[in-house]
Amino acid sequence: MAWTDEMVAELARLWEQGLSTGDIGRQLGVSKNAVVGKAHRLGLTGRPSPIKRTSPKPKKEKQLSLVDLGPNCCRWPIGDPRDPGFHFCGKKALPGKPYCPEHAAVAYVNTSKKADTSAE
Repeated sequence: MAWTDEMVAELARLWEQGLSTGDIGRQLGVSKNAVVGKAHRLGLTGRPSPIKRTSPKPKKEKQLSLVDLGPNCCRWPIGDPRDPGFHFCGKKALPGKPYCPEHAAVAYVNTSKKADTSAE
């Protein structure tokens, strides 16, 4: 397919008007890929993509009740038990413990190191 001077001028005019590559192609009788390629070779100014990009939605964590917890789930309570949003952590618990590593570090205090209470 050969681009005529008239087609190139019309492409540039329609491009500046902001028509989509598909619309320009239909008016010129060529594919939208032909329009994109010719526009690129002509050095026409780029335009933002018409594809709407959305940021991924934050994954909502399931709020686990006590009955939802399996045998190896962290049982650390989150929130006030009187509130509707009260739930349990639910992450993988340490072997032989009811809590995940993060909550076990808070729950278990190492008492083998006694504080130095001697007066100097």
